[in-house]
Amino acid sequence: MVHAGIIKNSLLVILICFLFSCSNEKKTNEKEIKAQISTPIIIPNFNSDSAYFYVKKQVDFGPRVPNTLGHKLCAEYFVETFKRFSADVEVQEDVVKRYDGINMGMKNIIASFNQDFDKRILLCAHWDTRFVADNDTINQKKPILGANDGGSGVAVLLEIARLLSLNPINIGVDIILFDVEDQGQPNGMGAFVPDSWCLGSQYWSLKPHINNYYADFGILLDMVGAKNATFTQEFSSKKFAPRILDNVWNTGHRNGFSNFFLFQETPPIIDDHLYINNLIHIPTINIVEYDGQTHNRFNKHHHKHSDNIEIIDRKTLNAVGQTVLDVIYNYQ
Repeated sequence: MVHAGIIKNSLLVILICFLFSCSNEKKTNEKEIKAQISTPIIIPNFNSDSAYFYVKKQVDFGPRVPNTLGHKLCAEYFVETFKRFSADVEVQEDVVKRYDGINMGMKNIIASFNQDFDKRILLCAHWDTRFVADNDTINQKKPILGANDGGSGVAVLLEIARLLSLNPINIGVDIILFDVEDQGQPNGMGAFVPDSWCLGSQYWSLKPHINNYYADFGILLDMVGAKNATFTQEFSSKKFAPRILDNVWNTGHRNGFSNFFLFQETPPIIDDHLYINNLIHIPTINIVEYDGQTHNRFNKHHHKHSDNIEIIDRKTLNAVGQTVLDVIYNYQ
């Protein structure tokens, strides 16, 4: 049996200790919050020389058309490079049918940083190159090098991956290099085949590498390396992810790249982001060159043999890369 007075005194001591502990914990939490607020976010500097090197490295493999040696060797290079940057790497492989019935060996290459984090961002580009030069006047049946169309977006993402390995970020980042994007049906060739483009992103959107995968938003890069390129606000990007689109464009302006990022709405295009938005429902924008002076409104070297390393400009790579870095590091 314990005396009632002793119990009262004991309870009083416990209560005082509890209140003191809560007070200290509250002060500690407040200090941590203040420290987080006062600590400036350090955004890495994008290295355009490094990105340019990654474009050239891809071009040196030759055309990266599925079922070719250049395609196989380049895929191996991507996997090795991402692993060197300490990413968790997965290759999503399967056989998909081109519009004309030809089987194509698809390789979607996925590099993840902070794989266990719930809060995630998706960055993507396509890495295959066009199997014909259907916009050219010579050698139309031969594949193109695709320095800009394919190579530039991948190069920017490889440099971002390198910087993520050196500058840890407090969110999950998934970089996906989609395959079989550029093997679609040329205009006027046979009966129309719907959805013949972007086969890799269609496949991934229906069968993501992780069950129930989701990211807060996505950014697609396509043709982001040519000299004097301009990027407009493509209709589907504005429809599905207007806040992300404006954030990216405002960030570009804040960083001094207003001559690249134009607040001009332009027509929708069929690209990987369209299927990501419609099939897996991740709000995704497309940073893609727009040139109103060309017949297809893309870069003037689009689907031509002139899409080679000579048209790649470090200033354009830097404008896109630094803007995307600013967006993702500030998002944490």
